[in-house]
Amino acid sequence: MTAPVTRTYDEVAVGDPLPPLEIPLTRTFIVATALASRDYQDVHHDPELARERGSKDIFMNILTSNGLVDRYVTAWAGPAAVVKAIRIRLGAPNHPGDTMVLTGTVTAKDEDGRRVEIAVRGVNGLGAHVTGTVAVCLPEGGGAR
Repeated sequence: MTAPVTRTYDEVAVGDPLPPLEIPLTRTFIVATALASRDYQDVHHDPELARERGSKDIFMNILTSNGLVDRYVTAWAGPAAVVKAIRIRLGAPNHPGDTMVLTGTVTAKDEDGRRVEIAVRGVNGLGAHVTGTVAVCLPEGGGAR
């Protein structure tokens, strides 16, 4: 097994796309991640109560959405990358039985601190679930692998 590789600041360019990541949205996944993040709101685990509150079913919580965005970018950037900021906005809910596809693009680079900004979008069958930006600092080129 090979060690994970961290991208370096010099090998990343504005406009670079991140590979898409498909995330199946199972009922178990939505419930388990809500409970793991200590979010006990019934709309995240009780379908009947979620429908009473106007939703078609349970839906993913924002902490899970934030965590998935973090996972997506750090899996691309590598273990030596340091996340500096995540700014997201939620849209269409993630319901069980759907799939969310995360995509991203490098939108900015700043030499100061080797900071890279990535625009991220997560889309499901209803539309955009999450949109936002993630800022990461990457190591210098050469030898940081």
